[in-house]
Amino acid sequence: MESRFRVLFLIVAMISLSGCAATKNLFGFDSREETSPTAEPPGQVIDPEVERREVKEPAIDREDFEVGAFAGIMSIEDFGSDLSYGLRLAYHITEGFFVETTAGYSRAGKTSFEILSGGAELISDSERDLYYYNLNLGYNILPGEVFLGEGRAYNTSLYLIAGLGSTTFAGDDRFTVNFGAGYRFLLTDSVALHLDFRDHLFDIDLLGEEKTAHNLEGHLGITVFF
Repeated sequence: MESRFRVLFLIVAMISLSGCAATKNLFGFDSREETSPTAEPPGQVIDPEVERREVKEPAIDREDFEVGAFAGIMSIEDFGSDLSYGLRLAYHITEGFFVETTAGYSRAGKTSFEILSGGAELISDSERDLYYYNLNLGYNILPGEVFLGEGRAYNTSLYLIAGLGSTTFAGDDRFTVNFGAGYRFLLTDSVALHLDFRDHLFDIDLLGEEKTAHNLEGHLGITVFF
């Protein structure tokens, strides 16, 4: 009887072990340890060797005053075009606004009437000298920079300007309104180049009726900050 119980116990134990093994296989459990595949080494990080270049950018001098000279061409209405030149003094109130005073000179030629009349002169020779004095307000609308070459940058500015003044011409002092635009190119920290276009307007009545004369001027100048 005792031997029968032993045989029965052995049979039950064998069935239990077989069931555990089947259960592990059923639910994905395996007594054998699976060796994980060897992880691939991370790819090499590329460190680009970018050669940095030093760019020198002239900045406007901390001083607010700007003084210089200019020369160009002025077209005096009805009197032709001639060389013009003068002086400029400016004070920079802020980075955007500045005030400027200019004094310039040009000389009028002969009108078509004087040429066709065979010698009749509307004004004397001394009255053909034109002097103007203006006080203007300017505003930098497009400050920027220009790159020339690989290692140099230059500050620039496009500005609008307008103002009032007086013009001495044809024996009279004439109230003058002027307006225009200019381009400033900062050559160094304290030296700048200017390219300006202005229209000087004043009333004149030399040809029998009063009219507003438009006197266009374009000039190139150089200034120094101090």
